[in-house]
Amino acid sequence: MAFLKFNKAELVNLSYSLKREIILANKIGAYCNTSIVTCNTRRYHGLLAVMLDRFGGDRFLLLSSLDESLVAGGVQFNLGIHCYGDVYEPRGHKYIIDFDADPAPSITYKVGQIVFRKTLVLAAESDQLMIKYELLEAPSSVTLSLKPFLAFRNIHALTHENPDADTSFLEVQNGVSFYMYRNFPTLNLQLSDGSSHFVSEPYWNKSVVYSDEARRGFDCREDLFTPGRFEVKMKPGSSVIFSASKREEDASALKTAFKREYASCKPISSNRDQLVRCADLLVSNHNGRKRINAGFSWMYTGLLRETLQALPGLTLCGLRDKEVFEEILDNLIADEKERLFRRTTQVEAPLYMASVLQIYIDAYKADPERIWKKYGPVIKKIIESYRPGVRQEVSMHPNGLLWAQKDGVALSWMNAYIDGRAVTERAGYQVETNAFWYNTIRFALEMEGAYGTRNGSFVKTWRPVAELVKSNFLPVFWYERGGYLADYVDNNGQNVQIRPNQIYALWVKYSPLDELLFPRVLKVIDSELVTARGLRTLSPRDELYRGVYEGTQFERDNAYHQGSTRPFLLEPYVAVCFRVKGPSFWKRAEWLAEGFYDDLLKHGVGAFSELYDGDPPHEPHGAISSSLSTAALLAVDSMLEQYKEEVK
Repeated sequence: MAFLKFNKAELVNLSYSLKREIILANKIGAYCNTSIVTCNTRRYHGLLAVMLDRFGGDRFLLLSSLDESLVAGGVQFNLGIHCYGDVYEPRGHKYIIDFDADPAPSITYKVGQIVFRKTLVLAAESDQLMIKYELLEAPSSVTLSLKPFLAFRNIHALTHENPDADTSFLEVQNGVSFYMYRNFPTLNLQLSDGSSHFVSEPYWNKSVVYSDEARRGFDCREDLFTPGRFEVKMKPGSSVIFSASKREEDASALKTAFKREYASCKPISSNRDQLVRCADLLVSNHNGRKRINAGFSWMYTGLLRETLQALPGLTLCGLRDKEVFEEILDNLIADEKERLFRRTTQVEAPLYMASVLQIYIDAYKADPERIWKKYGPVIKKIIESYRPGVRQEVSMHPNGLLWAQKDGVALSWMNAYIDGRAVTERAGYQVETNAFWYNTIRFALEMEGAYGTRNGSFVKTWRPVAELVKSNFLPVFWYERGGYLADYVDNNGQNVQIRPNQIYALWVKYSPLDELLFPRVLKVIDSELVTARGLRTLSPRDELYRGVYEGTQFERDNAYHQGSTRPFLLEPYVAVCFRVKGPSFWKRAEWLAEGFYDDLLKHGVGAFSELYDGDPPHEPHGAISSSLSTAALLAVDSMLEQYKEEVK
């Protein structure tokens, strides 16, 4: 029995099923993403989107959808479904009786006495989607008709009927190929059955509406080109494979190829299995270079902050592969020199690297001398880049603390904008940035003292700075009246909004905060920010708090860092709680993690969402499969395993 599945009553209810999405991804950047009834509700939805280097490494949607019809006794039954504003046509979802999410998405239809199933598989190492169609039961032969909807556009854009589109096709083995625009790849559509044939009926299917985009106030209508239909006769008990690929495939080998790819989809039997599968999908290997995808389906690959924060969880806790950890880190350093050493709008991100290396050394027993020899020069160069005059957006003040300011620019991970205005600019001394700053300097001094030049110029220069940061952190950030840390401090003094950024001042290995104050800070975080789905980005008692991430773009951007929760913040929170409270926190930590497994049939089926509403019942939103959320839950899972014996 599948680990994740839906029943007929859930599937035929569009208000329920259209909110549930499936995501298939491979190692080279391609994906298949749609709702569980295969009705596309976002511009990012489609059956085959591929990464194209010729267009800067962005993803492009080639095949939007594929409508199946069954013809029996001269009557045609349409299994597809599209939204045209307030109308859904055809309404093929009414025939669905079963959906299994694993080991690969499988949908079963029942039309009278006909039972028909399709199973979707994305090839692991090539830009190829395969769909296996099986006629499980039928009183006689049935004709299967397949009508493709072609997009050939960037996943962030929409397309419309235009004179530049080349709507012609070429015949290939058991199929046809399309090359709609210059510089795009060819899309080859083929069937495994040699008796199949293609009927050319070209037209533009106009005004397809993506309901999720409409609900958010975005442009939501597009025209999709439908070139015709494939027809193939099927006998009861028979099967046929449909392939959509950038290259012409050997049609006679499609059944073998599908069988091989399906067998590689490991069965899911536990929550950890699901976490590890997601972790594997989020680690890409495009052009032989391993990088982390921030999230599906619209986030980018290789981002600095997201990669550093997700790296230990995905590769060490999840995949348990130190070689992959270092390969991704090496690629990131090679790709992100500008942000690491010269300028970035997320000023804390380069400093996170020290914490990543500390986790690698302390928790996963990496050789500290080798690690410092390899990465020490990078860490020291990062530290030096925060000297006055190097970066325009942030620099060290005479008190040793880092001041971040660039008018109108949000210089942290809280970087939402409305009409060009930063919602949370946070100019000044940021609490998490200065906590990472102190930890990074202390880490470098420790490692340089042990494995570098103990009394060299670096140590002599930065030891006094570390002492300066330590002595000034508490007076600048501690808010005695509230018993917590100010979120940031500017020329007007402390900003005492209760936000989760202060958890990092407790989490870093070398905390600039007196440990006697940890319980007081945790008490405030517990009462104001902790929910059943991560930590809120703002206390609900704040007048700016927005507890529901819904509505227009304006409303959602206002809630993005003003109340919505972030699962990734559970990793530092749980780690600090175990440090302060010990094994007694185990049950609470288990409860905090379990809620996300209860949501595996919501939003992204079998995936872990980017964010949740700050208000109960804490509905999921954002990217359906987030690297940060997945990595954090893997880290929490490792902590639970670590403390499990002590609880007994």
